[in-house]
Parts: sequence; structure tokens; C-alpha cells
Amino acid sequence: MKGLVSRFQFLWENYAFGVCHRLGEKLGVATWSVRLFFIYASFITYGSPIIVYLALAFIMKLRKFQRKRSPIWDF
Repeated sequence: MKGLVSRFQFLWENYAFGVCHRLGEKLGVATWSVRLFFIYASFITYGSPIIVYLALAFIMKLRKFQRKRSPIWDF
């Protein structure tokens, strides 16, 4: 059972958006505390932090795409 939990955690952390990890790095707090904040805030406010989470994920993916793209004039 413990192997199943660690496998699920590995998949979630590698294939999720990484918003909590990035926020934790920027703010200097543990990633798990940021995740707990999103979970508790979602229950208290009926899911409105999920919209903020998805917006941050979209911005992070957009920035990642812009960094990978090379300018047209560079051959």
C-alpha cells in the first residue's frame, strides 16, 4: 500500500502544474503548506482558489513556452 501512495505522489508532483512548488520557492515556504492552503481555502470559499490556481498554471505554461521559442531572426 505504501508503494501505491508513493507512486501516486510521484505522478502527481511530476505531471501536475507545479504551481504550489513554484509559489513555495518564491515565498520561501514549504510546498506542502502552500498545497494545504489551497485545499483549505477551496473548502472554505467553495472552490474559488481553484480559478486562481488554474490561472497561475496557465501563466506558468505560457512563460515556459515563450522561453523555449527562438526568435525568427536567429537561424
